[in-house]
Amino acid sequence: MFSGLGYTEMFLFGIIALMLFGSRLPDVARNFGRGYRDIRRRIDDIQREFRDWDKPDTSAPSKPLFTPTEDEPSKRSPSAPKFVPPADDD
Repeated sequence: MFSGLGYTEMFLFGIIALMLFGSRLPDVARNFGRGYRDIRRRIDDIQREFRDWDKPDTSAPSKPLFTPTEDEPSKRSPSAPKFVPPADDD
């Protein structure tokens, strides 16, 4: 997160924060941490929602799209007659 900041910059940042907030610094840091945690949790929820959006619903039992009944002819047997080539007249 702070890969671009060195020790000197972090030290100066701490001194400036101490000068600005003084004795209220622990409360300010605590509130900042709560706010950051809340925002992070909301972002994680949104990311999880998008990840789960494309997953199929496994809780519902899968039902076949087509179930033949007794009245309908079987889909496995051909409905057209078998082709017979004409006899050769030599």
